Amino acid sequence: MLIGEVARRSGVSARMLRHYESLGLVEPTGRSGAGYREYSSDDIRRIFHIESLRSLGLSLREVRRALDDPGFTPAQLVDDLIRQTRQRIAAETELLTRLRRIGAAQPADWADVLQIVALLQALGSEHAGRRQRAALSSAGEAAVPVEALVEAVLSESDPNVAGALRWALAQSADGAPALLAAGLDAPVAEVRKRAVQSLAEIPDGDATALLRDTLAHPDLVVRRYAAIALGTRGVAEAIPTLIEMVVEETNEADAADALTALAGEPEVAERIATRLVDRLTDTSVGPPERRRLTQALADIPGRTAATALGELSHDEDRAVALTATYILTLRDGR
Repeated sequence: MLIGEVARRSGVSARMLRHYESLGLVEPTGRSGAGYREYSSDDIRRIFHIESLRSLGLSLREVRRALDDPGFTPAQLVDDLIRQTRQRIAAETELLTRLRRIGAAQPADWADVLQIVALLQALGSEHAGRRQRAALSSAGEAAVPVEALVEAVLSESDPNVAGALRWALAQSADGAPALLAAGLDAPVAEVRKRAVQSLAEIPDGDATALLRDTLAHPDLVVRRYAAIALGTRGVAEAIPTLIEMVVEETNEADAADALTALAGEPEVAERIATRLVDRLTDTSVGPPERRRLTQALADIPGRTAATALGELSHDEDRAVALTATYILTLRDGR
């Protein structure tokens, strides 16, 4: 079979076939009377073998070795190809992500593109100060895409940088809550914590809805951060979690403040007071917990809280009685 026919049937150009011949990869078995190359069935089979190995990413040198070295074993070479392919995919994925983020920012001109690229690079810097400056400047005219900010805040361990990133997210366009929602289900506890902390600083309705759902989250830390944020937003569903935080002395000051914020509505204030009293009368609650629950009643208005404090002022636990008496004195002075 002449070279032109081989090229048509194999899909390998005549020029490439000549290149293979020059490298000694495949040589035509014979020549025609006119001096044209003639390829045998074995030659064509070798051409297909060459193309198959090239499709795996082997270089022509590696292809020749694989076909001509009887002692060649493919295992190590295949492992190397897998490693190289993974590295290439990672690099291409990173580039694709960067390009997508630049596109999402809708730059007006190349100056905007360059500014966004600089900010993205700064967010990935090894230096905390540079990351923090990038976060604080990300709300400018050429804003960093929300997706990049979310990725940064979920991976940030420096508290100052994390605070700046949460601020930037709170200033950003819509879409941050939905992206942060994935972080709530991350396998790493610290990432889940960063996600709920970030949601807590976003004031929109989508963030509030997510925080509301998070009250049933299996991670106790996540539930507690959500409860504090919801309490300050007037969401009464947070009351049970907030009261348990007081009992367990976990961010109890923030929990008590959130309860006080919720108690602005008389009906809600009665609900809070009733739950606090229920916990006070629970026999499983020890003296230290009862003192904290008594203190939590201090800023809860209404009849239920006042009645409970009056009774507690005569409690057999002297510390509880003194606390209740002091609170009543303050309330009477208002």
